[in-house]
Amino acid sequence: MAIWIASGNRQNWEVVKKHNIWGVPKRSKGLHSRVKPGDTILMYVRSETHGDTVLPSAIMGEFKVTELFEDGKPLFTAPPQMGDEGFPYRFRLKPVKIFKEPVEIKPLIPDLGFVTNKTMWSGHFRQAMREIPDEDYRKILSAGK
Repeated sequence: MAIWIASGNRQNWEVVKKHNIWGVPKRSKGLHSRVKPGDTILMYVRSETHGDTVLPSAIMGEFKVTELFEDGKPLFTAPPQMGDEGFPYRFRLKPVKIFKEPVEIKPLIPDLGFVTNKTMWSGHFRQAMREIPDEDYRKILSAGK
């Protein structure tokens, strides 16, 4: 089974927690077809600033994929540059673990093998989803204990 990091914003993280569904954009149809039931998804949220508070980039939880489906019903909030993207390629998820304290990603960057550019590391998290090695998955999980 594959392990994926799904990248989104905090609004869409709330959707994932409430509905146990994740979606990727139309342009990611090929990616959607590579994911299989039983695969693991780690939900990653990008850094956001709210007033004077900076919320760091972090892994929020771990899920198992139970089903792949398509649905155009509005559920997710697209970033402004994506217009009216509805993220129609979706995954039904089963929660494995929601971290009480999100696992901040920046301190882990030096030890994550899939992050090849340690200076411009955020580029490795800009895709809707990316597959990561088991070793990196274990490092992230151990930081969340």
